[in-house]
Amino acid sequence: MVKSISIKNTVKDATYIFNNGFACSESVIYAIRKNFELDLPDDVIAMSSGFPWGLGRAYCICGALAGGTMCLGYFFGRREPNDPKINKCFDLTKEFSDDFEKFAGSHCCGRITEGLDRENYGHKEKCTGIVAHATEVVCKIICRELNIDIVK
Repeated sequence: MVKSISIKNTVKDATYIFNNGFACSESVIYAIRKNFELDLPDDVIAMSSGFPWGLGRAYCICGALAGGTMCLGYFFGRREPNDPKINKCFDLTKEFSDDFEKFAGSHCCGRITEGLDRENYGHKEKCTGIVAHATEVVCKIICRELNIDIVK
């Protein structure tokens, strides 16, 4: 794992890949994996492929929120039943969720993109900002909790 990270570069990677073929959840995970130099297979990105468009076009939970939550779970989630560290994961996820809702106005893809032409990528500009914000917040939480230096 890295000792320092550029949040600016991580966000840049997330927004670039979001605008070049990956969807919201995949983009957040891609950028976190790349910039934190995590030894995770491409299967991790594939596991998130059902989240975009609010759970496969159901327009429920935003994929960027889901992808960021998956990243927090990777770093802070439990790997054994009844592990009490789940409470820390819950707390950090709640912090992310609260910040996300304040920024995006909702957790719901349908509400966030309401009135935008989703079929013709009319959501791309707004969602690029949401992917960027989700990636930045997740990075900051991880860095704070793991004492990873943030570089400019």
